[in-house]
Amino acid sequence: MNLRTLRYFVAVADAGSLTAAAAAIPIAQPALTRQVRELEAQLGVPLFNRLPRGVRLTQAGVILYESAQRILQEADQLRQRLARQLDGTRSTVVLGVPPTLSRIMLPGLFEQCLATLPDLELKTREAFTPTLLDWLERGLIDMAVVTNPESGRALNLTPLLGEPFTLVTPARMHMPPTVSLAQLERLPLLMTTLHHDLVEKQLRPLGKRLPVRALIDSVDSIREMVALGNWATIMPVSVFKDAGADLVMSEITGVQINRLLVLACRREPQNDRAMRLIEEMVEQQFRRLIADGVFSLYAHRPPVA
Repeated sequence: MNLRTLRYFVAVADAGSLTAAAAAIPIAQPALTRQVRELEAQLGVPLFNRLPRGVRLTQAGVILYESAQRILQEADQLRQRLARQLDGTRSTVVLGVPPTLSRIMLPGLFEQCLATLPDLELKTREAFTPTLLDWLERGLIDMAVVTNPESGRALNLTPLLGEPFTLVTPARMHMPPTVSLAQLERLPLLMTTLHHDLVEKQLRPLGKRLPVRALIDSVDSIREMVALGNWATIMPVSVFKDAGADLVMSEITGVQINRLLVLACRREPQNDRAMRLIEEMVEQQFRRLIADGVFSLYAHRPPVA
């Protein structure tokens, strides 16, 4: 039982007809009928007497109707109180996200925002870190999740996590669970410019370089090309979290290659509750993803037989 089901039930009771209620909500009548039957099954009692024309509440239905009206009224009042907390603040927050994170982060964030702040409009813009930082400093977005931002910018930076990079290859290349830098030299590597520059920066103190055959600034294109079977890539672990058995993720040994994900916000003075709430939600989403093993290489490996 949930608020939506109770609203459907009250609508049918008020209309005295499934047909009329379905038209008023609006919802397809078969779907509304199914909702009512499921509610009756959950409660274990009939809620309506079916008449030749319309429906009428049973005694149990009358009891539920009175309680449902009270519950729905309290829910509406709670929603209004939460909305009033945003009075005097912006009604829209614009969040920038890198393309490597949008698929895993945004669904949960939007669901949480819709449930908690239904009157707040959350907008997102997708780009790589240099563009996101530029948008932030120009005031085009309010906050962004960025990778390894340089210090000294006029931004508030909140570290979220460090995520390792992994080698991703087609299964037909038969790569082992761990690989060395020397083994990478023999592979047809494909990377984004940003990730290549980040990895090169971490390898430079070791006197090492990463031989890359092609640079493509499209994460989706790289995923597709690796899946076709002729290319390999080095990417953050979470990018291939939903990879199937046709792809293999291998740990790179002998060197630590990772990225630091940071929530960046403009440093200008403000007392904006909407901004603070979205910041908290972003941090909550990352805590959930970390707990789910999304950023762990070992969580994505098949069990050893």
